[in-house]
Amino acid sequence: MKIAIYAQQYSENYKKVFKDLFAHIEPSDIVYIEQKLFDSLQQEAILNDRYKSFSCFSDLDTSFDVMLTIGGDGTILRAITFVRNLNIPILGINVGRLGFLATAQKDEIQNVFSALRTKNYKIAERSVIEAVVSSDGKPVSEINFALNEITVTRKNTASMITINTELNGEFLTSYWADGLIISTPTGSTGYSLSCGGPVIIPNAKNFVITPIAPHNLNARPLVIPDDTEIKLTISGREKKYLISFDSRIETLFNKVSVTIRKADFSIKMIRLEGESFINTLRNKLLWGEDSRNKNN
Repeated sequence: MKIAIYAQQYSENYKKVFKDLFAHIEPSDIVYIEQKLFDSLQQEAILNDRYKSFSCFSDLDTSFDVMLTIGGDGTILRAITFVRNLNIPILGINVGRLGFLATAQKDEIQNVFSALRTKNYKIAERSVIEAVVSSDGKPVSEINFALNEITVTRKNTASMITINTELNGEFLTSYWADGLIISTPTGSTGYSLSCGGPVIIPNAKNFVITPIAPHNLNARPLVIPDDTEIKLTISGREKKYLISFDSRIETLFNKVSVTIRKADFSIKMIRLEGESFINTLRNKLLWGEDSRNKNN
């Protein structure tokens, strides 16, 4: 089995997890570890010489069977910048709070490897969105895609911005707000949810447009088909505004229009036996935590 391993950081809290993980690596496995993590694990004398490292997207290819991420949902959002369109399935091992993406728990590593070796798992495809400059179709940045959401927000000002919004070339509205979130179903349980957006089942073919602190009091989140092209033109008192791809932030000039659309690739997530989005949703959001449900 060919495995890529990624974590945003190494800490003492992760030590047992990594020891358990490497204890389940077999001699025939080919293992690549992200370079910064590789260096940290070498300093801790956890690694031996048989492991290799990677530092960017071009170091990986389609021959990998899985990428294991150690951390939480944020770690997976970073990991997709290495995977991109290579169709490498991602399995997140959660070492923190209950996540929507990293659903395998740190005490389940034996079960994780057993499932991987017997292929006893399901793969769920998650939609990805991207942003290009509307005038020339060039990517807004080198990594211009997101698994959760693309967000435009004000920069260096307390004043709201105006976001002229078109859907497939038809004018929708001008949002007067702190910003606007364009979320995938995966991201519907993230920033969009905290701004009043709806929860969307991951395999739904939709995006959701969610305003951030809108001054238009009748502005509400809007669910749209995921084949919709969304054109945003931002204006305000400042010369620049921010556009973020999950947690990666870029700066664009005022009145430069961007088109946000579904990317031509998806991210593959591994779900182990017994895992379900519905269970995670109920546990994460504490749905049903009511004394009247105790007998159910």
